[in-house]
Amino acid sequence: MSGSLKDQLLKAGLVSEKQVKKAKKDTYQKHKEARHGGAEVVDEAKMAAEKAREAKAQKDKELNAQQKEKAEKKAIAAQIKQLTQSNAIAKNPEGTGYNFPDGKKVKTIYLSDDVIEQLVKGRLCIVKLGDQYEVVPAPVAEKIAQRDESRIIVQNDKQALTEDEEDWYADYQIPDDLMW
Repeated sequence: MSGSLKDQLLKAGLVSEKQVKKAKKDTYQKHKEARHGGAEVVDEAKMAAEKAREAKAQKDKELNAQQKEKAEKKAIAAQIKQLTQSNAIAKNPEGTGYNFPDGKKVKTIYLSDDVIEQLVKGRLCIVKLGDQYEVVPAPVAEKIAQRDESRIIVQNDKQALTEDEEDWYADYQIPDDLMW
């Protein structure tokens, strides 16, 4: 198997003498143009490989962005679940039914009268967790709303304090000598 590749191909009959001369002439001209500062030799194979590499990099970048977005959504869902479960107020199956809208449907959740009163006053909120509904304090609901607004089902406006509720702190003296 000695000899050049062109000699081996000629012996095998895979190429003709004319094809060998043409290939030799083409490579000679490419080298000559490159040496004499002529037009830059354009290698189509290199260009195709570069385009393929760029396309692959773009596709990889898009896939990474999608995976990152999916991971962020999953992390937010886990945070919401943890916030809801750790701050959920117990339901009372024998309590009074509290009806509330969820989309186009009216749902019922059974709660104690005290919890319903706090819901009405806006101190508590109803949050959707999967297909379950949980009652959580309003500050927790605000944290959940920062992550996903659609999870908050019932969030009543806080009502102004009644006169009795305002007077509960009247027994505490406010010092006059505070220096600001």
